[in-house]
Amino acid sequence: MTENYGKVYLVGSGPGDPELLTLKARRLIDNADVVIYDQLPGEAIIASIPKKAEKIDAGKYAGDHTLSQNSINKLMIEKAKEGKTVVRLKGGDPYVFGRGGEEAQELIRAGINFEVVPGITSAISAPAYAGIPVTHREYASMVTFITGHEDPTKNESGIDWEILAKFPGTIVIFMGVKMLENNVNELIKHGKDPSTPVALIERGTRPDQRVTIGTLENIVSLKNERKVKAPAITIIGNVVKLHDELGEQILEGI
Repeated sequence: MTENYGKVYLVGSGPGDPELLTLKARRLIDNADVVIYDQLPGEAIIASIPKKAEKIDAGKYAGDHTLSQNSINKLMIEKAKEGKTVVRLKGGDPYVFGRGGEEAQELIRAGINFEVVPGITSAISAPAYAGIPVTHREYASMVTFITGHEDPTKNESGIDWEILAKFPGTIVIFMGVKMLENNVNELIKHGKDPSTPVALIERGTRPDQRVTIGTLENIVSLKNERKVKAPAITIIGNVVKLHDELGEQILEGI
């Protein structure tokens, strides 16, 4: 590492509720020279970035990437080489489908000192706020996380739908709105019971959180009817049955 270089923090901001930021994340954001942020942290957290910091929107929106991943990598490196303290602010946890691992590799190659600051992943927090525990002794002793949007440059999928269809636990799909119909069809095709409960949780843990409950058989039509949009997370499994009993957490405006 070069002594004159600054440091990059790969910071997980959690699912969107500002009170779910870790103390460390809050301290680093408040003291950063530069904050390179995605859209996933949400408006409340982004608005809380101090005015003294240089704010750079690196959000990836459907069909419209403000900055490419290569550009984000270069930007982090450039700002650190200027001797600045850089916070790369990401939704959820940087190493859970957040491309934090890729960014860390680039920083190492460039000789930049960095630190990872874990965040609360939406895989557990969004369902919790919707009254859905991802594990429960009566319903699910296992949980698996998968991406609903794989790298398009891959020659073949890294997801084994045949195994997932037989999986007896809870399936949590990140970024799966666009590919919901394909994902549901794959599960049913490989033997998953069409009556398996499904929840779509939009903007989990935020004041405008919205939950759509259905089954593998009807969730696509419900998604279309209710115009479900990203960011949303999909929960598949019998734990979804607890939604009505445990209820949604009441969220107050920030």
